[in-house]
Amino acid sequence: MTFVSIITPSYNQSAYLEQTILSVLNQDYPRVEYIIVDGASTDGCVDIIKKYESKLAYWVSEQDRGQADAINKGFARASGEIVAWLNSDDYYLPGTVSAAVKIFDENPDVVLVYGNMLAVDENGQTFNTLNYKPLTLEDLLCFQIIGQPAVFMRRSALQKTNGLDSSFHFLLDHLLWIQIARHGKILHVDQTWSAARYHPEAKNRAKAAEFGREAFKILETISQDDNLVPMLSKVNRRARASAHRVDARYLLDGGQPSKALSAWGRALLIHPPTALARMNIIISAVLNLMGLEKLREVVLKDRANQYKK
Repeated sequence: MTFVSIITPSYNQSAYLEQTILSVLNQDYPRVEYIIVDGASTDGCVDIIKKYESKLAYWVSEQDRGQADAINKGFARASGEIVAWLNSDDYYLPGTVSAAVKIFDENPDVVLVYGNMLAVDENGQTFNTLNYKPLTLEDLLCFQIIGQPAVFMRRSALQKTNGLDSSFHFLLDHLLWIQIARHGKILHVDQTWSAARYHPEAKNRAKAAEFGREAFKILETISQDDNLVPMLSKVNRRARASAHRVDARYLLDGGQPSKALSAWGRALLIHPPTALARMNIIISAVLNLMGLEKLREVVLKDRANQYKK
């Protein structure tokens, strides 16, 4: 039976950590090695971890150099054929691990699988479902983003990379997916596997405007990789436009509609189809600039209310 390693990097998120831990420990798949790497939390996380330490393969609480460093420590400890990481404010849905293993067993040429994902608020209330689509390496180079909590990968492919680049703090997972996808097929599974939590302290909200900068940094990193340059050259305009579109999306989330509009405009100039595929960005930016941002909030609230019915 396939062995699975799951790593949770933890730092001062005690309000959510226990749900994360239980979502792993309560999976119905028996061969799971669970590793928690805490960055010397001071808010009670260590007490929560100790509560479950008898069920953990390994845990530590010590100073580190950030999320990537913590996860890489976990990778170094992992012995499973399949590896994933689950941040300390996200959680798995029941049956996720067994579903992922089944896909790998049925597809020996696949190096990475990903499912769909719920978006939940700080109280665990679902306000959106993120349904992804089948992607290729070219799509990843053009910043088709997949939800990290719903990703599982073969350790054999992970070991052909250098792990997470610790100079990245926001799109570090996306760069790793690109590097892994060089070594085999990636496969989407149309099942909802996990929940990503959006709360005021989460990076996807608190530092949204900084994500776009790392999209350009990814392009720079790829352009120095001889193995990826030929493929990047095939989709160069689309990739550059996509980086600006990512920048626009996160600038909008970060409350900077004017800059978001400019970034979307740059995407339009470079590769119109890429920009036009996300007209919602320009519409939301214009509404915000007109002082009508509450209309967007009404739409989002209505969507969230649909999940309460």
